[in-house]
Amino acid sequence: MSKYQLGEFEEVVLLTVAILNGEAYGVALIDEIETRLKRKVSLGAMQTSLRRLEQKGFLKSALGEATKVRGGKRKRFFNLTNLGKKALREAKEQRLGLWSAVPGFMLKYA
Repeated sequence: MSKYQLGEFEEVVLLTVAILNGEAYGVALIDEIETRLKRKVSLGAMQTSLRRLEQKGFLKSALGEATKVRGGKRKRFFNLTNLGKKALREAKEQRLGLWSAVPGFMLKYA
């Protein structure tokens, strides 16, 4: 059993936070996931996931500066914590372990 429990969407969100490297906020995360994975993501699902990942200690957030473009509203930016990085490494190792166990002849037809 994994020390760090991540759902599939949570893993995608953590990876996308890592990709955006300091520029990760709700809408940017949605845009990145939809572009890279051709997968529709609702703002509600993203907000729920970000809140849950922060509660688990995988993410930390901070408010950015208010901008006129956003009518004075501030963006909440997310970054991986060390625990979040460990969770991603473990998820990667688990997936690679599974892929390496697939018989070679199966991969030819996938």
